[in-house]
Amino acid sequence: METKTELAHEIEQLLAAADESIREAQSFLISQGELVDLAEWVTIKEYCNRFNIRNVETVVNWINRGIISPENVRTIEEFNHTRLIKAIPYNTKSAPQN
Repeated sequence: METKTELAHEIEQLLAAADESIREAQSFLISQGELVDLAEWVTIKEYCNRFNIRNVETVVNWINRGIISPENVRTIEEFNHTRLIKAIPYNTKSAPQN
């Protein structure tokens, strides 16, 4: 069993690696002429976590149906076609029905 010190060190390493990944992503996006606030734009999975949505398929469906407008969706091809969406609540009641 790991000690608290070992666990704390491991968590610090993971956080440092995450910070470095964020810096690399921001640097790449800026070099491509994109300026993305990664607090404002999140992955679909992170969106689900923030807004308590049970599965990513629901959000993908919202994108496909136009509930989440195209200007609030970005696809970053260089990051394995990762889709980012603007982290705001979307009104599913007034959306167009297909």
